[in-house]
Amino acid sequence: MPGPAPKPDGQRRRRNAPMANTLKLPAEGRTGEAPEWPAGLEPSARARVVWDGLWSTPQAVAWERLGWTRVVARYAQMVATTERDLSEVEDPKVYASLLRTQAALMPELRQLEDRLGLTPMSMLRLRWEVTTDEVGQQREARKAPAKRRRLAAVDPNASAAR
Repeated sequence: MPGPAPKPDGQRRRRNAPMANTLKLPAEGRTGEAPEWPAGLEPSARARVVWDGLWSTPQAVAWERLGWTRVVARYAQMVATTERDLSEVEDPKVYASLLRTQAALMPELRQLEDRLGLTPMSMLRLRWEVTTDEVGQQREARKAPAKRRRLAAVDPNASAAR
């Protein structure tokens, strides 16, 4: 372990010294299609679903910059394996073997979650921060025409006739 995670800017004693090298990730996540599955790895249908979901997260922006497609593919395959439904397995020996495999993958899965920044503590250690684009939101708000409420002339005798 590299040590304790750095404190957020608001909790630091020296507020004039911001946390160095913080990568700002968009809150809306990565846009666009998921990258192509890395060559040499054969995904299951469940791993494909996990893969597509992972590439829409804010962390995926950093993974794309760093070229971590193989690591993310490995993580997607491990998640698919550990989340496999064993209720359909009838042979007790096969069931026990699959259960041992799932249990053996859990520590590695947890470590990959930390490496990929999928937990709050790992995001602190990696110095990744999910932020909203406030400037962009303000820009969009200015572009959109404001709806004005129009006054309408009302005939005072019209409501009395009813």
